[in-house]
Amino acid sequence: MNMPSSHGKPEHLLLIGGGHAHVAVLADWIRHGLPCPRATILTPSRQLRYSGTVPGWISGHYNRDEGLVDVAGLALRAGASLVEGRCALIDPDARRVETDAGERVKFDIASLDTGGVGQASDVLGKDPRLIDIRPIQGFVERMDALGPSPRIAVIGGGAGGVELAFALRNRAGFEKKPQVALVAGTAGLLPEFSSSVRKTALEELSRQSIVLVQEDARIDENGLYAGGEPLEPVDTIVAAIGSAAPDWVKASGLAVDEAGFAAIDQHQRSLSHPHIFAVGDVAARQDRHVPHSGVHAVFAGPVLAANLRAVMAGRQPRETYVPRWNNIYLLSTGDGRAIASYGRLSAKGRWVSRLKHFIDMRWLRKYAGLAGGSG
Repeated sequence: MNMPSSHGKPEHLLLIGGGHAHVAVLADWIRHGLPCPRATILTPSRQLRYSGTVPGWISGHYNRDEGLVDVAGLALRAGASLVEGRCALIDPDARRVETDAGERVKFDIASLDTGGVGQASDVLGKDPRLIDIRPIQGFVERMDALGPSPRIAVIGGGAGGVELAFALRNRAGFEKKPQVALVAGTAGLLPEFSSSVRKTALEELSRQSIVLVQEDARIDENGLYAGGEPLEPVDTIVAAIGSAAPDWVKASGLAVDEAGFAAIDQHQRSLSHPHIFAVGDVAARQDRHVPHSGVHAVFAGPVLAANLRAVMAGRQPRETYVPRWNNIYLLSTGDGRAIASYGRLSAKGRWVSRLKHFIDMRWLRKYAGLAGGSG
């Protein structure tokens, strides 16, 4: 087993990536102080874009940058150094990270929260009309530059695809609503939700004249197909099909699952290198199934913070993130309403949208306040 350092307690803790869980770790440091003499965060952006407000921005209910978290401000308040860059490779034995700019950063303990990478072109096929929702910042930039798009296909029947289909049907800034097709695939519409929620979503799709296609999509030289049938003409293809693991995770020699995600235990530690932790879309729990979802990254953040504080003090991590038996999900329908899901229960209305807005803004304002903003 790799010992934290050759002289007792580890001294340098490196956060790699500025995702939802690491934001919670920075918040813990602001409230309770740094857990070690040196702490650094390596992140490609000084801000985290909260994906929950992106559909609302598309449909005109938020400004483009209303859902940003000031990661640099949080790091400054916490007393941590910030290095701008992306992780290109980790040498877990030498305890060193190499960035995409060739910079090397050493550490005693490291934590990964970089998210996954887009896989739309690999799964569906290449097409200049294809816009992957990952990374979210790249998606926002491409959507911001996209002009009128009368015919849009959204690939992916999960919560993200459904919300984007509604948002794009109600896309702000254009006189005429686009025609939207939601290609959910053979897994169907909202497969991880209850029949009540699926029924409510199906009714709303029909009410808004969004075509639902429950066949798998593919792209070839002749265009977009679903179940062997052409879906052309299409002006824009938006893919919400989840993320793949970054290549550098496996290349670094860390233990990975069959899909290449960092394999971790119940304390978020790498199975091969216990001085490295991982959380969110870059990681895969091996003791239980935890879906790659922002809600789980948010709730796992405080657990990760407690475990990092323990190991920096020379103790064993003891905290475990146990997903609730159920979480409330709020899916915007793009027209000032939203669908609520809680277990087998569902509801729809403007009050659900107001609840979603309240929860999203409360989360954002909490971190704005910690970063020294006005929230």
